Amino acid sequence: MTIDIQKIRADFPALALTVHGKPLTFLDSAASAQKPKQVLDAMRFCYENEYANVHRGMYDLSEKATLNFENARKKVQLFLNAASDKEIVFTRGATDALNLVAYTWGAQNLRAGDEVLITQAEHHSNIVPWQILQKRIPFTLKVAPVSDDGALDMDAFKSLLNEKTKLVSVAHISNVLGTVFPIKEIAKLAHAAGAKVLIDGCQGATHVPVDMQDIDCDFYAFSGHKLYGPTGIGVLYGKRAVLETMEPFEGGGDMIKSVAFSGSVWADVPARFEAGTPPIMQAIGLGFAIDYVQNIGMANIAEHEKRLCGLLQDGVLSVGGTTQIGTAPDKTGLVSFVTDFAHPQDIAMILDQQGVAVRTGHHCAQPLHERFGQSVSVRASLGVYNTKEDIENFVAALHKVKRFFT
Repeated sequence: MTIDIQKIRADFPALALTVHGKPLTFLDSAASAQKPKQVLDAMRFCYENEYANVHRGMYDLSEKATLNFENARKKVQLFLNAASDKEIVFTRGATDALNLVAYTWGAQNLRAGDEVLITQAEHHSNIVPWQILQKRIPFTLKVAPVSDDGALDMDAFKSLLNEKTKLVSVAHISNVLGTVFPIKEIAKLAHAAGAKVLIDGCQGATHVPVDMQDIDCDFYAFSGHKLYGPTGIGVLYGKRAVLETMEPFEGGGDMIKSVAFSGSVWADVPARFEAGTPPIMQAIGLGFAIDYVQNIGMANIAEHEKRLCGLLQDGVLSVGGTTQIGTAPDKTGLVSFVTDFAHPQDIAMILDQQGVAVRTGHHCAQPLHERFGQSVSVRASLGVYNTKEDIENFVAALHKVKRFFT
């Protein structure tokens, strides 16, 4: 199905902006996506007409806010095809969700001599929490390599799986490479070895359809702001049977059934992991963002962005003097690259003068950049609102950068 891209673009107020006198070409959605007016307007309406603290409020506004909040949880469940809304934990973001797994499931289940298996392609949020936990528990962090094109080396991955492996924690789609990793196969192999599976879905849930019951992972984390929703909200999906074995991460608020000086009793899942006043409007906003992408269709979004990614790759190559980081066949959403004519920061600054917004740096993936002999790169990333014309604007601006430096 062909999506009505002009209609979609009209939904995003930021895309009408001009930057340095040039129309904005926004190619930084992997960092954070722009927001459609449907989400902005719906959140404003709720703030003005249906806002109060949720749960336990025996008055109209609180009941409306609670209904909206829990309806958002149901929307996430259906979006992920989770078996129950009890498997949906609202967090402050994907980083928070990954840390929650490390400091609850990990702290309870990992012992000296155990192994956690990750890949070279991980965001720091799927590296650092395990290193922090290692200071308390002397388990081993194993790293599966990626090949020169950015695909996961499956032979090496399989060789690292053994009876000591207690958790496999991998990205769904790399935020640097754009590689779509075979998470369903990874989950099957990990479970056969007796390990649990955690997927960092920040770039996955935004770009491709996801189905928890089909993938069969134990945990899946993603953030709202990359899915056209607000900041300050993320999701941890967890199989209910696994969540119910886990102790709370934080204390206070709705995460208890009862409190006494002699001891406290935790609430059922997912409430036991949602301490304090929850991100009420952020969760409701995420629900509206899910409504938005579901109306377009995630399969349609995936097809649109896959096609644009190919054009983006071709465009970067056409400039000459460029080296792409990540060229695996199963790739979508973004292109990272370096050049032989300018530093990434200089490239981004000049692109900005042409109205083109891209990201530079290590993209919270220093070990992955080191794998490819780089410290930083330029990343152009896509959203549902991007067009062929955006790619052409970017490529034309990159040609100008090259002419400036050569």
